Amino acid sequence: MPSKRTYNRTWEEIEIMLERAEKKMKKWRDFFEECRERGDRDGMKDAARNFKALEGVIKTLKWTLGDMSVDTPLE
Repeated sequence: MPSKRTYNRTWEEIEIMLERAEKKMKKWRDFFEECRERGDRDGMKDAARNFKALEGVIKTLKWTLGDMSVDTPLE
């Protein structure tokens, strides 16, 4: 069954979500570095997984906004 969509997001809302995702990604990158310095491998794994997930989110939001540097969010 297909998802119900409202198509009521504004460009401003999408831009704000992009900014939030970029900030969160930076926090995960910083956390990864902190864990690496402490030798916390489990923390590094969590940070890396969340960082990579946010990369996909950011790429998709940029593609949605028509960013010329993103041909497709699938690669």
